[in-house]
Amino acid sequence: MAVTDFFAGEIATELLKQLIVISRKSAFCRSSAEQLIQYIEELLPIIQEIKHTGVELPQHRQRQLDNFSQRLSDGLELANKVLNSPRWNVYKNLRLAQKMEKLEKFVSRFMNGVIQAHVLADVHHVRVGIDEKFPRLERQLESMKIGVDDRGGWLGEAVNRVEEERRFEGTLANLSAGMELGKRKLKEMLMAKDDTVIGIHGIGGSGKTTLAREICKDDQIKGHFNNRIFFLTVSQSPSVEQLSAKIWEMISGNTMVAGGNTFPLVKLQYDIEISSRTLLILDDVWSQSVLEQLKFKIPTSCKILVVSRLKFPLSVVDSSYELELLREDEAMGLFCHFAFGQSSVPFTADKQLVMEVVDECKGLPLALKVIGASLKGQPEMFWTSAKSRLSRSQPLCESHEVQLLERMKLSIDSLRDKVRDCFLDLGAFPEDKKIPLDILINMWMELHDIEEKEAFAILVELSDKNLLTLVKDARSGDKYSSYYEISVYQHDVLRDLAIHISSFGCINQRRRLLMPKREEGLPREWERNMDQPFNAQIISVHTGEMSGMNWFRMDCPKAEVLVLNFSSNEYFLPPFLDNMPKLRALILINYSNSNAVIQNISVFNNLANLRSLWIEKIYVPCLFDTTIPLKNLQKLSLILCDIDNCLDQSAIDLPCIFPRLTELTMDHCIKLNKLPSSLCRMLTLNSLNVTNCESLQELPADLDKLSFLQFLRLYSCPNLKRLPVGIGHLVWLKYLDISECVTVGCLPEGIGGCINLEKIDMRECPLIKNLPLSVVSLRSLQRVICDEEVSWVWKDAEKVIPGLCVQVVEECFNLDWLSE
Repeated sequence: MAVTDFFAGEIATELLKQLIVISRKSAFCRSSAEQLIQYIEELLPIIQEIKHTGVELPQHRQRQLDNFSQRLSDGLELANKVLNSPRWNVYKNLRLAQKMEKLEKFVSRFMNGVIQAHVLADVHHVRVGIDEKFPRLERQLESMKIGVDDRGGWLGEAVNRVEEERRFEGTLANLSAGMELGKRKLKEMLMAKDDTVIGIHGIGGSGKTTLAREICKDDQIKGHFNNRIFFLTVSQSPSVEQLSAKIWEMISGNTMVAGGNTFPLVKLQYDIEISSRTLLILDDVWSQSVLEQLKFKIPTSCKILVVSRLKFPLSVVDSSYELELLREDEAMGLFCHFAFGQSSVPFTADKQLVMEVVDECKGLPLALKVIGASLKGQPEMFWTSAKSRLSRSQPLCESHEVQLLERMKLSIDSLRDKVRDCFLDLGAFPEDKKIPLDILINMWMELHDIEEKEAFAILVELSDKNLLTLVKDARSGDKYSSYYEISVYQHDVLRDLAIHISSFGCINQRRRLLMPKREEGLPREWERNMDQPFNAQIISVHTGEMSGMNWFRMDCPKAEVLVLNFSSNEYFLPPFLDNMPKLRALILINYSNSNAVIQNISVFNNLANLRSLWIEKIYVPCLFDTTIPLKNLQKLSLILCDIDNCLDQSAIDLPCIFPRLTELTMDHCIKLNKLPSSLCRMLTLNSLNVTNCESLQELPADLDKLSFLQFLRLYSCPNLKRLPVGIGHLVWLKYLDISECVTVGCLPEGIGGCINLEKIDMRECPLIKNLPLSVVSLRSLQRVICDEEVSWVWKDAEKVIPGLCVQVVEECFNLDWLSE
C-alpha cells in the first residue's frame, strides 16, 4: 500500500468506527478497543498534518509505514470478526480478545516509537547559520557579518529578534485585560451549542489575529474540538474556488486534485458527515459575499470563527465580538517594551511626554509597536516633534482607519530617504503573501542603485523598526515553499500605509503605480489618464486572467521594475512592455493552482536592458519558442515552473539567448529530468542552483566547462545519483550543496581539483560512506556540514586539512511548521 494512501487515513478512520462499536458491544475486547480508540484518535491528526506537508519519505521509512498500514488492515479484518462472533462462543471470543490485545501492543509500540521518529525525521534539519543557505551573501556581505558567525550575523540576529518579539506578543493576552476578556467570551461562544458562525471584528492592527491564534492554542478549545482546528487566511481578493478546495482538504482529509497540477473547479455543497467537532478559523475576511459563499459550502457540523475588520450582520453570523483596544496601563507597557526594552518608563525619560505619545496611539497595539520602535534611542527633541506631528494627524472628518495611517506615517517620515523608499516598495506585493528574499533584495538593487550589502542593511533596519517581519521557514525545501529559507512578511495595515503614502499626488507623476488588491482588469483611474505618460519607476499589476483585449496602451518611459501578479491558467503579457525601455527587473508570479501558459512573448524583443527575470508557476516551453537574445539578463529564476524538458531541445541555444547570465535558479521545477547540454557553454555562469527538483536524474557530463562557476547548489534532488566525474576541473568552485540528495552514493574521485572549495553541505546523504583520497587536496576547505553518521569519514581529512571544521547538524524537533 502506498504511503499516500496510508496518509489519507481511510483505514485508520474505518478501524476507529469499528472499535467504537466493539467498545459498546463486546465485553471481552472492550479494554483493548478503548485503548486502540485513544491511540488512533491521536494518530489521525498526525496523519492529516503529515499529508498536507507533501513530505517524500526514503524507501526504508516507506517500508515501515507500509507494514504498519498492513497491520491496520489486518486489525480492521479482526474487528469485523469480533463484531460477527456470537456471544455464546466464549472460546472464540477469548482468542479474538488475545489478538486484539496483541494489536493494541503493536500500535502502542508504533505510536510511542516509530511514528514519533518519523514525524521528527520529516522535519528537515535546521539550517545552521545563514551562510549555509546564502553562500553568495557570505562572499559579498562578510564586512557586515551576515551569515558568518554562529548567530547568523546581522540578518540572523534580526530573525532572532523577530522570534523574540513574537514570543513577547504571545503574552499579550496576559498583558491585556481586553484580550483576556475577549478570549474568555470567544471560548464561551465557541463551546455554546446554538452558535455556528462567530465573528471577531475590530480595527486593523488591534490584535484580532493574535486573539484568534491564542484561541487555537488554548487547551480547553483543543480538547473540545479534538484538536481539529484549522486556520485559513482569506485576504482582500481571494479565489473562492481555491479556498473551497483548501477547506475541503482540511476538514475531510482528502485531496481534491485533478489531472496534473491543478485543483478541479469546486461546485461544493459539502455532503460529507463530520463525526468529530471541527473549528475552522477564517482570518482577514473582507467581503460579506465571499463569507456567504464559503459558509454555504462548509458542513453545518463545523464551527466557524470569522476574523474581520467588518462587523457582519446577524443574518451572516450567529454572534459577534468586538475586540477592545488596550487600556492606558496596558498601552503604556506595550509601548515601553518597544521604545525602551522594558515594561515601564525609565527614570531618565520624560514621563509626561511619553504618556502624551502613548495617548496619541489610542490603545492600538500595532501603532504602539511601530511608533515605539521608531522612537527608540531618539533624543528628547525628536520625541517632542513626533508628539506634535501625531497630534496634528487627526482630522475630525476622517475615519479611524485613515487616522491610524496618518499616525503611523510618522514612523515612515523619520526614516532616511532610501530606507523610506524601500519600505514603500513593499506595497508592490499582494497582501498576506510572503515575499521571497531574493526578489526584494534584487528589486531594491535595481531601483535604488545600491549594493547588495546595503540592501540587506536596509532590510534589517526595517525589521528592527517593526515595519516588516523576517520569516524563517523551519522546513527549507518544503514542497510548496519559496526558494529561500528566509522570506519577508508585512502586516496588511503596514502594506496599506505604504500604498496610502505612495498614492499622494497626480497619478501620472507618482513614483509607484500600485494596485491595492486583485481586480479583473486595470484600474479605471489608470485608463482615464492613459493619454499622458506614467512616470512611475515601479509598476505593480494584480489581476486574474488577462487577454490582449483587456490591456490598454500605457506609456511608461521611466519604469525600471514591473511586478505582474495574477491568478489564471493563461496570461497575455501586457503590450505596454514595448514602451518600457528602462525596464531592468520583471517579476511574473502566478498564484493559481496550475501553471499558466504565457502569450505575447514577442514583447521581450524590446527589453534590451532587462537584467533580472523571476518567473513563478509558469509553463516554461512557451517562453523558449523565441530565440530573441536577452543580452543584458544576469539573473534568471524559474520557480515552481513546468519545464517539460524544453530546455534540452537541440534547437535551444541557451548561451545565445542569455549571453551574460551569471545566476540561474531552478527550484521545484516539474518534469526537469536533466539539465540541457547547452548550459555547459554558458561561460559567464557564476551560480547554478537546481533545488527541490524531484525528477532530476543526472547532470551534464560537461559541467566542468563552466570554468567560472563558484556556487553549485543541488539541494533536495532525491533521484540524482551521482555528480559528474569532471567536477574537479571547477577550480573556482567555492560552495557545493548536495544536501538531501539521498541517492548520491559518493563524491567524485577528482573532487580534490576544486582547490578553492570552501564549504560542502552534504547533510542527509546517507549513501556516502567513504571519501575519495583526493579530498586531502582541498586545502581551502573550511567547513563540511553533514549528519553524525557520516561525520566520522571526515575525521582523517580534518587532521590533514588546516582549519577544516566538520559540523554535525542538530536535528530540529519543532513541529510548528505543520500549522503553515
